[in-house]
Amino acid sequence: MLFQIYGAFSAYKLLGWLAAFLGLVILNEIGRRTKFGGILIFVAIPLALTVYFIAIYAAAAKGAEWALTNPTYVHMNSWFHYAKLYAADCGCIGFMMLKYKWGIGAKEWFKPFPFIIVAINILIAVGSDFESAIKGAMSVDGWWLSSEGVWLYGGWWNVLNGIAGILNILCMTGWWGIYSSKGRQDMLWPDMTWMFILAYDIWNFEYTYLNLPTHSWYCGLALLLAPTFAAAVWNKGGWIQNRANTLAIWCMFAQVVPAFQDYSKFSVLPSVYGDTYDAVGYMDASIRPITAHPQAQGVIAIASIVTNAVVLAFIIKRSIELKRNPYRNEIWMGTKDYEEAMARAE
Repeated sequence: MLFQIYGAFSAYKLLGWLAAFLGLVILNEIGRRTKFGGILIFVAIPLALTVYFIAIYAAAAKGAEWALTNPTYVHMNSWFHYAKLYAADCGCIGFMMLKYKWGIGAKEWFKPFPFIIVAINILIAVGSDFESAIKGAMSVDGWWLSSEGVWLYGGWWNVLNGIAGILNILCMTGWWGIYSSKGRQDMLWPDMTWMFILAYDIWNFEYTYLNLPTHSWYCGLALLLAPTFAAAVWNKGGWIQNRANTLAIWCMFAQVVPAFQDYSKFSVLPSVYGDTYDAVGYMDASIRPITAHPQAQGVIAIASIVTNAVVLAFIIKRSIELKRNPYRNEIWMGTKDYEEAMARAE
């Protein structure tokens, strides 16, 4: 089993997952459908949170008790969380510029921006994966304590998944094939078909499972399925916009309310910890895990690198057949995913 969802709080864990999934789907719709919704969620709220974060750290530096005990300061102080939040939000703003053709968003040279920002986000995660592998190798038994007080179990699975992340960057094709949908509700990337989405979802789930284990029930499953569900059902070609929107929304929520996933009845732990921790999943940094159950970590890492390698092989094969550069040009014309997305374009 991937997660410890059994026990006294099973209903809370399942309800929490459903609430996170539905909340992300709904807020994504609010953010994508109107300019007001997009500006509110991806500009106004992040600016307000930035002021809040600065206030916390400034007060903590002066020894203020409220700041030193603030959940954001205690549980969400890793460089990764802030990098991911602002990188994702920059993506959301850039995508709005492209779909509404604001400023440089109307320029041809700006069209590769989605590739650049997604690649940056992937590389942030790849760096974190390699960091975990190195620190796990340097420890006595593979366990190492993160800056947020979470025990992580680093190993070869991190290396495989880090390499899979690099392959995933190479699986993004048609960098200039960016369009606005009719009515300009969405930024479309038609060449980003189901094969890339599958490869990305497996890789990113494994990343969260390895490096954000106490969060992966939500930021691994709910957060990845929300944009994929929307793209599959009603927002063809808009997956990358959905992904950026939901990622930014989740990062903002998690940064401010870490208790939801870290130490409440809704908290869920992956199987690697076994029965080391209590039923609500609160991670006590003073309790070092005695054993590890990394079987699922290894299996998913293998699936991640194999899937990305296979998708990249298909890309190479198709680009050779079409005699087209897969990055400068679109290569999936004629496929169901591509044509359904292009039918929505202006």
